[in-house]
Amino acid sequence: MRDLFNAFNISASGMYAQRIRFNVVASNIANFESYRTNGQPFSKLEPVFEAVETEENLKKGLVPVSVREIRESNEPFRLVFDPTNPRADAQGFVRLPNVELVKEMADMISAMRSYEANLNAFRTTREMAQRTLELWR
Repeated sequence: MRDLFNAFNISASGMYAQRIRFNVVASNIANFESYRTNGQPFSKLEPVFEAVETEENLKKGLVPVSVREIRESNEPFRLVFDPTNPRADAQGFVRLPNVELVKEMADMISAMRSYEANLNAFRTTREMAQRTLELWR
């Protein structure tokens, strides 16, 4: 029965990680055309996931996930020629945030599907636990 609780924890870690990913994508989309207070373009955020592998966990086949960090992307900013823009440089180019809406939407769909997969694993584990308890009655 304790193994079922481990499965709950692993599924929950996956749901938490995907919820963070979804929030990061939403932030990126919201700031698609934003600038920081220092005048620099918004830099896309990226969550970094990490498998929580310990020797003991690996022996049991239990490897939850954690969000290691949320970092700024090192992708270059988009450049657009618009000499009339007040943010244009001497050559007339404006630096825009490095957020690509199509990629963000695809990432949002992927996060949603991953969250749903972890939720289904959680539900299946719950059903197994309920059936086990029914056998003990």
